[in-house]
Amino acid sequence: MQEGSFTWGRLEKQDRSLDKWIDWTWIIVLLVAAVLLFTINLGQLPLRDWDEGTVAQVAKEILHAPAGSMTWLYPTLGGEPYHNKPPLMHLLIALTYSLGGVNEWTARLPGSILTAISVPLLYCVGREIFRQRFCAVYSALVYLTMLPVVRHGRLAMLDGAVICFFILMILCVLRSRRDLRYCLGVGIAFGLICLTKGMLGILLAAVAVAFLFWDTPRLLTSGYMWMGMFIGLVPVAFWYLAQWWEYGRTFTNVGMVSQSLDRIWSSVENHSGPPWYYVLEILKYTWPWLIFLPSSLQLAKENQNLSWAKLVLVWMGVYLVAISLMGTKLPWYVFPVYPSLALVIGAKLGEVEDTRLLLSYPRFWVGSLTFLALVATGGSIYFSFVPTAKSDLQLQLIFAAVAMTMALAAILAERGDRQFLRVLFWGSYVSLLLFMKSNYWVWELAERYPVQPVATIIQKGTPSATKIYTSSLEHRPSLIFYSDRNIIPASFKQLQDHWHNHKQPYLLLDNSAVHALQLDSLKVIGQAEGWKLVTKAGNGE
Repeated sequence: MQEGSFTWGRLEKQDRSLDKWIDWTWIIVLLVAAVLLFTINLGQLPLRDWDEGTVAQVAKEILHAPAGSMTWLYPTLGGEPYHNKPPLMHLLIALTYSLGGVNEWTARLPGSILTAISVPLLYCVGREIFRQRFCAVYSALVYLTMLPVVRHGRLAMLDGAVICFFILMILCVLRSRRDLRYCLGVGIAFGLICLTKGMLGILLAAVAVAFLFWDTPRLLTSGYMWMGMFIGLVPVAFWYLAQWWEYGRTFTNVGMVSQSLDRIWSSVENHSGPPWYYVLEILKYTWPWLIFLPSSLQLAKENQNLSWAKLVLVWMGVYLVAISLMGTKLPWYVFPVYPSLALVIGAKLGEVEDTRLLLSYPRFWVGSLTFLALVATGGSIYFSFVPTAKSDLQLQLIFAAVAMTMALAAILAERGDRQFLRVLFWGSYVSLLLFMKSNYWVWELAERYPVQPVATIIQKGTPSATKIYTSSLEHRPSLIFYSDRNIIPASFKQLQDHWHNHKQPYLLLDNSAVHALQLDSLKVIGQAEGWKLVTKAGNGE
């Protein structure tokens, strides 16, 4: 009897060791695949407006600040106090600047790496809530191959870091159900979110609290949990108190009200939209995984007594409703919803993998894959007839890869072959890899004039630390970053006043403004992309 118990115990220990070995293998594979996808061609395209240019410039001013200036604690933008967000990500970018120089690659690298880390973290979350490993693997792969996740995760923004810290917080919440020491991780992750994007941490913490209230309410009264939250909040409270001590009511009015709370009930900077704005964002950009979402949500509803269903329903429901009711609408606000979509879709795909008797798949799946194959084929054919250029060939190849993936997946799904999922994952990954290697992944750059040529004439034609007034009413943070000058939008009257009241003014004007203003003693220093940098003739010029 004792010998049998010993043998059984040894087998259990071997199984646990094998499970850990398999888990670590998947973690490493997912991390390597994510790092490749999130860093390829990272620095070849210019920074975009708005957030990229702003974040990169704040980090650059932290790097170049004089010793002892405390800019790391009191960041600036254009030499003025920057109250928008806490500086955790800006500090990380400044650190990469110090190691690799100031450029697009170093500006985007910290966010890209943190977003890549979130992929194996989501796998770990899946291992906590699903019985089958396939569900966790598929969840991580769906998340890895979502276009908005990859695109926004690669940008020099704050959202990739926030989603990494939030998934870490959820993982610690799940593990704290059996080991209270993980409550410390919950608090630390919450503090990191708050130090990255301020008051968003409160909304994301509300998601975790709502899940615990439904699934494990005893943790809400645990002293360990509140101790962990207290430890995480200490540096957050220190930063906010430091800002209030330095700036007083200015920080309260600007940093906490106009830049944070005002976004809840009003549209900041005209970024508005209907309540269904984020639903449309999900419908536009989550293909092909959107095909499986209806049946996945139905599966979650049927299993809402299980922890995984409670988590994804609360995660999607609380967060999506909250941001939909906000007055300000921005595409990247929906970023934290994507991991929950990946989890619920992963649960459905894991069920498909585990069902041995399934001989056919829903006609909707096959029809949708066929439709995507036809659309992608049309795109590839269209760009094959466009006058040949490197960019058009890139699009032709990308659409061809998508078309082949969807067509082969549709054929296999029609035959009831589970291999269609593997084809879909591999094909989606390769297609995204090709897209990120192209010149199109930051497609917003085509919506405005290129700033780098204009920034070059500004750098060459003006002294450092010069304020330049421009006839463009649109603020371009990326132009400030590349020119290393403060570019201020101004009305025609303000431009004329500045011209007449300053001995050596510098104006950046479009051609129509040059003719309309009729400035005297005008000297053109340089011109690019339809813009002219001008100053007064004479005065030693």
